[in-house]
Amino acid sequence: MAPNGPSGGGPSGGGEVLDVVGIGFGPANLAVAVVLEELAESGTRLRAAFVESKPAFSWHPGMMLPGANMQIAFPKDLATMRNPRSAYTFFNYLHNKGRMVDFINQQTFFPSRHEFGDYLAWAANSVDADVRYGTRAACISFDGDHVVVSCDSADGPFELRARNVLFAPGLVGRMPDGIATGDRIFHNHDILDRLGGVPSMPNGAFAVLGAGQSAAEVVEYLHSTYPDSRVHLLHTKFGLSPSDDSPFANRVFDPDTVDLWYSAPADVRERLMDYHRSTNYSAVDMDLLEELYRREYHETVTGTRRLIIHRTTEVVGVDGDHDGVTLGIRNLMTGGEDTIRVDALVCATGFSPGDIRDLLGDAASAGVFEAGRPVVGRDYRLATTDTVRAGVYLNGGVENTHGLSSTLLSNIAVRAGEIIDSVVARRAVTDPRFS
Repeated sequence: MAPNGPSGGGPSGGGEVLDVVGIGFGPANLAVAVVLEELAESGTRLRAAFVESKPAFSWHPGMMLPGANMQIAFPKDLATMRNPRSAYTFFNYLHNKGRMVDFINQQTFFPSRHEFGDYLAWAANSVDADVRYGTRAACISFDGDHVVVSCDSADGPFELRARNVLFAPGLVGRMPDGIATGDRIFHNHDILDRLGGVPSMPNGAFAVLGAGQSAAEVVEYLHSTYPDSRVHLLHTKFGLSPSDDSPFANRVFDPDTVDLWYSAPADVRERLMDYHRSTNYSAVDMDLLEELYRREYHETVTGTRRLIIHRTTEVVGVDGDHDGVTLGIRNLMTGGEDTIRVDALVCATGFSPGDIRDLLGDAASAGVFEAGRPVVGRDYRLATTDTVRAGVYLNGGVENTHGLSSTLLSNIAVRAGEIIDSVVARRAVTDPRFS
């Protein structure tokens, strides 16, 4: 079982130098912990600790909407693509829970989001890893060959010293410019937590801003859960677009594609990103898209409109008060303007990777970031300044150089193995234990 807890003690005591400190313990660094356990079983043990600001493992708890399924096939789990014999595959989870036969009988590659979240929590509670929950990495500094991670926890501040730091930035909900969160305005990432905090619902209406899978899921949830409320969907496209999950397009997420993507010229990478954006961005699963269309059409037949889709529409003003939110909207095609009064505005406006520049301090100088993007090697190691000899790895958030899978679950198993391979290879140069 994983040693859970916010304690500042553990492997760093007595000035011990760790091989790896992982900042964040979501799926990306959880996959690393699986690699480290399997490596230890083969005879090569790396000393590692992970710090996680949450009090316990969780994966998008605010988006566990009823009926929401994964858009990524379950073999792209924590281990299968790297080691199908691993004890941490989704199939082994099903076997452990006694549900393998029943799951197979569903004849699907796409489990519910709730079940996949339970799988990740099962793995986090099973893996042999030192995880400091309730602990925040405040900053990192460098001392010779080592990185020093200064941490804050309920037991007070402490430091972890290591030869490498693995930063798993995760994703942060992105709000539209000029729109601030509040009791009635929030990102879809927090919808299940925030809906209960809406002071009252005198208008019987919601607005959802966005045109992707999350926006469609939120609209379907609100429309089903609040049968007396109107649900407005606002987006700037002409129509919702289906996600492209066809076999050929899905090859953009293959592990081997990372090599091709990384070695391609920058302008080619940008062009390919535009070509295949519909595999992940501003696109909706076809079944859900058709369901929303059926509902909208049915309401036009009955004359009772509750699902109102505002296409080619932008929000030009947001005014929230104690009783609701007033949205100023403009149709991009006609130029016509109007207002909508709702109880809550849900912004399903995407995510941005976490930014490590504040943690890096002086090490985040020119050459380390170009145009705001990190300069990263094929092995996910940040190109730090000459004075930094410790390894700084980005376990995610490098879409520009490593492709569309960088911010998704698709490649976390293989990526975790590649990062640890790099750590071991660099360690072998100076430590005879690894020769």
